[in-house]
Amino acid sequence: MKYAIISDIHGNLEALEAVLNKCNEEGVERYICLGDIVGYNTNPSECLEIIRSLELVGCVKGNHDEYASNNDEEMIGFNPHAKKAVLWTVEQLTEEQRYWLASRPMRQNIKGLNITIVHATLDSPDAWGYIFDNHHAADNFSYQFTQLCFCGHSHVPLAFCKLPVTARSDNPIMELPEWVAAPGDLIDFEVPTTYRLALKPGLKYLVNVGSIGQPRNKDPRASFAIYDDVEKVLYRHCLPYDIETTRTKILAAGLPERLAKRLLLGS
Repeated sequence: MKYAIISDIHGNLEALEAVLNKCNEEGVERYICLGDIVGYNTNPSECLEIIRSLELVGCVKGNHDEYASNNDEEMIGFNPHAKKAVLWTVEQLTEEQRYWLASRPMRQNIKGLNITIVHATLDSPDAWGYIFDNHHAADNFSYQFTQLCFCGHSHVPLAFCKLPVTARSDNPIMELPEWVAAPGDLIDFEVPTTYRLALKPGLKYLVNVGSIGQPRNKDPRASFAIYDDVEKVLYRHCLPYDIETTRTKILAAGLPERLAKRLLLGS
Protein backbone atom coordinates (compact mmCIF):
# COMPACT_ATOMS: atom_id res chain seq x y z
CA MET A 1 0.00 0.00 0.00
CA LYS A 2 1.11 3.55 -0.65
CA TYR A 3 0.91 6.19 2.08
CA ALA A 4 1.38 9.93 1.53
CA ILE A 5 3.15 11.74 4.36
CA ILE A 6 2.23 15.42 4.33
CA SER A 7 3.33 18.21 6.64
CA ASP A 8 3.25 21.96 7.19
CA ILE A 9 0.48 22.77 4.73
CA HIS A 10 -0.14 26.10 6.45
CA GLY A 11 -3.35 26.95 4.67
CA ASN A 12 -1.76 26.87 1.22
CA LEU A 13 -4.61 25.55 -0.92
CA GLU A 14 -2.81 25.74 -4.26
CA ALA A 15 0.16 23.71 -2.99
CA LEU A 16 -2.09 21.15 -1.28
CA GLU A 17 -4.15 20.63 -4.44
CA ALA A 18 -0.98 20.05 -6.48
CA VAL A 19 0.19 17.46 -3.94
CA LEU A 20 -3.13 15.61 -3.87
CA ASN A 21 -3.25 15.50 -7.66
CA LYS A 22 0.18 13.85 -7.60
CA CYS A 23 -0.99 11.42 -4.92
CA ASN A 24 -3.87 10.37 -7.14
CA GLU A 25 -1.48 9.81 -10.05
CA GLU A 26 0.78 7.68 -7.85
CA GLY A 27 -2.05 5.54 -6.49
CA VAL A 28 -1.84 6.70 -2.87
CA GLU A 29 -4.48 4.98 -0.71
CA ARG A 30 -3.86 6.35 2.79
CA TYR A 31 -2.56 9.59 4.28
CA ILE A 32 -0.46 10.58 7.28
CA CYS A 33 -0.44 14.23 8.39
CA LEU A 34 2.37 15.65 10.53
CA GLY A 35 0.59 18.83 11.54
CA ASP A 36 0.48 22.56 10.92
CA ILE A 37 -2.46 22.34 8.59
CA VAL A 38 -3.14 26.03 9.29
CA GLY A 39 -1.16 29.25 9.69
CA TYR A 40 0.69 31.68 7.38
CA ASN A 41 -1.52 31.28 4.27
CA THR A 42 -5.12 32.21 3.53
CA ASN A 43 -7.13 29.00 3.14
CA PRO A 44 -6.96 27.35 6.58
CA SER A 45 -10.60 26.24 6.64
CA GLU A 46 -10.51 24.80 3.13
CA CYS A 47 -7.24 22.95 3.75
CA LEU A 48 -8.50 21.60 7.06
CA GLU A 49 -11.67 20.21 5.49
CA ILE A 50 -9.67 18.61 2.67
CA ILE A 51 -7.36 16.91 5.17
CA ARG A 52 -10.32 15.67 7.18
CA SER A 53 -11.85 14.18 4.04
CA LEU A 54 -8.80 12.02 3.29
CA GLU A 55 -8.25 8.41 4.35
CA LEU A 56 -6.18 9.42 7.36
CA VAL A 57 -4.37 6.74 9.35
CA GLY A 58 -2.57 9.28 11.51
CA CYS A 59 -2.60 13.01 12.21
CA VAL A 60 -0.73 14.96 14.87
CA LYS A 61 -0.98 18.64 15.74
CA GLY A 62 1.64 21.27 14.98
CA ASN A 63 2.38 24.44 16.91
CA HIS A 64 0.26 26.59 14.58
CA ASP A 65 -2.61 24.13 14.96
CA GLU A 66 -2.15 24.36 18.73
CA TYR A 67 -2.16 28.15 18.88
CA ALA A 68 -5.09 28.41 16.47
CA SER A 69 -7.17 26.19 18.75
CA ASN A 70 -6.18 26.84 22.37
CA ASN A 71 -7.29 30.48 22.87
CA ASP A 72 -3.73 31.57 23.67
CA GLU A 73 -3.45 35.05 22.18
CA GLU A 74 -0.06 35.74 23.80
CA MET A 75 1.87 33.08 21.87
CA ILE A 76 5.08 33.73 23.76
CA GLY A 77 8.09 33.02 21.55
CA PHE A 78 6.20 33.32 18.27
CA ASN A 79 7.56 35.86 15.80
CA PRO A 80 5.18 38.77 15.00
CA HIS A 81 4.40 37.59 11.45
CA ALA A 82 3.47 34.10 12.60
CA LYS A 83 1.40 35.52 15.46
CA LYS A 84 -0.54 37.84 13.17
CA ALA A 85 -1.25 34.97 10.80
CA VAL A 86 -2.51 32.74 13.63
CA LEU A 87 -4.82 35.43 14.98
CA TRP A 88 -6.19 35.93 11.47
CA THR A 89 -6.55 32.16 11.05
CA VAL A 90 -8.59 31.81 14.24
CA GLU A 91 -11.21 34.12 12.73
CA GLN A 92 -11.52 31.87 9.67
CA LEU A 93 -12.19 28.65 11.59
CA THR A 94 -15.39 27.40 13.18
CA GLU A 95 -15.48 26.28 16.80
CA GLU A 96 -15.86 22.70 15.62
CA GLN A 97 -12.79 22.97 13.39
CA ARG A 98 -10.77 24.42 16.24
CA TYR A 99 -11.92 21.62 18.53
CA TRP A 100 -10.80 19.05 15.95
CA LEU A 101 -7.35 20.64 15.76
CA ALA A 102 -7.09 20.81 19.54
CA SER A 103 -7.96 17.11 19.85
CA ARG A 104 -5.06 15.92 17.68
CA PRO A 105 -2.31 14.11 19.64
CA MET A 106 1.24 15.42 19.90
CA ARG A 107 2.71 12.10 18.75
CA GLN A 108 1.19 8.91 17.46
CA ASN A 109 2.08 5.34 16.57
CA ILE A 110 0.44 4.28 13.32
CA LYS A 111 -1.60 1.14 13.86
CA GLY A 112 -0.41 -1.80 11.78
CA LEU A 113 2.73 -0.01 10.61
CA ASN A 114 6.19 0.29 12.15
CA ILE A 115 5.84 4.08 12.15
CA THR A 116 5.74 6.88 14.72
CA ILE A 117 4.78 10.44 13.79
CA VAL A 118 5.38 13.76 15.53
CA HIS A 119 5.36 17.35 14.40
CA ALA A 120 8.52 18.45 16.23
CA THR A 121 10.49 15.94 18.34
CA LEU A 122 9.65 12.72 20.17
CA ASP A 123 11.62 13.62 23.30
CA SER A 124 9.56 16.77 24.03
CA PRO A 125 6.88 17.23 21.38
CA ASP A 126 5.17 20.14 23.13
CA ALA A 127 8.41 22.15 23.37
CA TRP A 128 8.43 22.54 19.58
CA GLY A 129 12.12 21.87 19.14
CA TYR A 130 13.82 21.38 15.79
CA ILE A 131 15.89 18.57 14.29
CA PHE A 132 18.67 19.90 12.08
CA ASP A 133 21.69 17.67 12.69
CA ASN A 134 22.97 14.35 14.06
CA HIS A 135 22.93 15.63 17.65
CA HIS A 136 19.24 16.52 17.48
CA ALA A 137 18.52 13.25 15.68
CA ALA A 138 20.27 11.28 18.45
CA ASP A 139 17.93 12.78 21.06
CA ASN A 140 14.93 11.76 18.97
CA PHE A 141 16.21 8.23 18.31
CA SER A 142 16.41 7.68 22.07
CA TYR A 143 12.60 7.86 22.16
CA GLN A 144 11.95 6.09 18.86
CA PHE A 145 10.83 2.46 19.16
CA THR A 146 9.66 1.97 15.57
CA GLN A 147 11.74 1.61 12.45
CA LEU A 148 10.38 4.82 10.96
CA CYS A 149 9.67 8.20 12.49
CA PHE A 150 8.32 11.06 10.42
CA CYS A 151 8.53 14.67 11.58
CA GLY A 152 8.05 18.17 10.21
CA HIS A 153 8.17 21.63 11.83
CA SER A 154 11.47 22.91 10.40
CA HIS A 155 10.15 22.98 6.81
CA VAL A 156 13.53 21.55 5.79
CA PRO A 157 13.67 17.98 4.41
CA LEU A 158 16.27 15.80 6.11
CA ALA A 159 16.74 12.08 6.70
CA PHE A 160 18.85 10.22 9.25
CA CYS A 161 19.43 6.55 9.98
CA LYS A 162 20.69 4.85 13.12
CA LEU A 163 22.82 1.72 12.88
CA PRO A 164 22.04 -1.21 15.19
CA VAL A 165 24.12 -1.68 18.32
CA THR A 166 25.72 -4.75 16.76
CA ALA A 167 27.33 -2.55 14.09
CA ARG A 168 29.66 -1.08 16.78
CA SER A 169 30.14 2.08 14.78
CA ASP A 170 31.80 5.21 16.19
CA ASN A 171 29.19 7.17 14.24
CA PRO A 172 25.94 5.24 14.63
CA ILE A 173 23.80 8.07 13.26
CA MET A 174 24.19 9.18 9.67
CA GLU A 175 22.50 11.86 7.61
CA LEU A 176 21.29 10.42 4.31
CA PRO A 177 22.29 12.51 1.29
CA GLU A 178 19.92 10.79 -1.14
CA TRP A 179 16.94 12.56 0.48
CA VAL A 180 17.97 16.00 -0.79
CA ALA A 181 19.69 17.63 -3.74
CA ALA A 182 23.45 17.18 -3.94
CA PRO A 183 25.57 20.29 -3.34
CA GLY A 184 26.00 22.16 -6.59
CA ASP A 185 23.04 20.53 -8.32
CA LEU A 186 21.23 22.85 -10.70
CA ILE A 187 17.50 22.44 -10.11
CA ASP A 188 14.71 23.65 -12.35
CA PHE A 189 12.00 24.74 -9.93
CA GLU A 190 9.44 24.73 -12.75
CA VAL A 191 9.47 20.93 -13.03
CA PRO A 192 8.92 18.13 -10.48
CA THR A 193 11.79 16.26 -8.84
CA THR A 194 11.72 12.94 -6.99
CA TYR A 195 14.22 11.60 -4.44
CA ARG A 196 14.34 7.92 -3.47
CA LEU A 197 15.32 6.31 -0.18
CA ALA A 198 15.33 2.49 0.12
CA LEU A 199 14.90 1.28 3.70
CA LYS A 200 17.17 -1.47 5.01
CA PRO A 201 16.19 -4.05 7.64
CA GLY A 202 17.71 -3.48 11.07
CA LEU A 203 18.12 0.28 10.69
CA LYS A 204 16.01 3.02 12.23
CA TYR A 205 15.06 6.06 10.16
CA LEU A 206 14.10 9.60 11.14
CA VAL A 207 12.68 11.51 8.19
CA ASN A 208 11.57 15.10 7.75
CA VAL A 209 9.43 15.24 4.61
CA GLY A 210 9.67 19.01 4.17
CA SER A 211 6.82 21.49 3.85
CA ILE A 212 3.92 21.66 1.43
CA GLY A 213 2.85 25.21 2.17
CA GLN A 214 5.98 27.16 3.10
CA PRO A 215 9.30 25.45 2.24
CA ARG A 216 12.48 26.81 3.85
CA ASN A 217 15.18 24.82 2.07
CA LYS A 218 15.61 27.38 -0.75
CA ASP A 219 13.34 25.27 -2.95
CA PRO A 220 9.93 26.92 -3.36
CA ARG A 221 8.21 23.74 -4.54
CA ALA A 222 5.81 21.81 -2.33
CA SER A 223 7.59 18.89 -0.65
CA PHE A 224 6.01 15.67 0.65
CA ALA A 225 6.70 11.93 0.70
CA ILE A 226 5.11 8.68 -0.39
CA TYR A 227 5.90 5.46 1.45
CA ASP A 228 5.47 2.12 -0.32
CA ASP A 229 5.25 -0.41 2.50
CA VAL A 230 5.60 -3.33 0.10
CA GLU A 231 8.78 -2.15 -1.61
CA LYS A 232 9.98 -0.53 1.66
CA VAL A 233 10.91 2.60 -0.26
CA LEU A 234 10.32 6.27 0.46
CA TYR A 235 9.93 8.81 -2.31
CA ARG A 236 10.14 12.56 -1.70
CA HIS A 237 8.35 14.61 -4.34
CA CYS A 238 9.00 18.30 -5.00
CA LEU A 239 6.19 19.89 -7.00
CA PRO A 240 5.75 23.32 -8.57
CA TYR A 241 2.38 24.97 -7.92
CA ASP A 242 0.60 28.28 -8.53
CA ILE A 243 2.65 30.39 -6.13
CA GLU A 244 1.43 33.70 -7.57
CA THR A 245 -2.18 32.95 -6.65
CA THR A 246 -1.14 32.07 -3.10
CA ARG A 247 0.93 35.25 -2.83
CA THR A 248 -1.89 37.43 -4.14
CA LYS A 249 -4.26 36.01 -1.54
CA ILE A 250 -1.81 36.75 1.28
CA LEU A 251 -1.49 40.40 0.29
CA ALA A 252 -5.23 40.79 -0.30
CA ALA A 253 -5.94 39.46 3.19
CA GLY A 254 -3.65 42.08 4.75
CA LEU A 255 -1.22 39.50 6.10
CA PRO A 256 2.49 40.43 6.35
CA GLU A 257 4.19 40.94 2.98
CA ARG A 258 7.08 38.83 4.22
CA LEU A 259 4.83 35.75 4.11
CA ALA A 260 4.18 36.30 0.41
CA LYS A 261 7.80 37.08 -0.42
CA ARG A 262 9.28 34.01 1.22
CA LEU A 263 7.18 31.64 -0.91
CA LEU A 264 9.15 32.70 -3.97
CA LEU A 265 12.46 32.17 -2.20
CA GLY A 266 11.66 28.93 -0.42
CA SER A 267 13.10 30.39 2.78
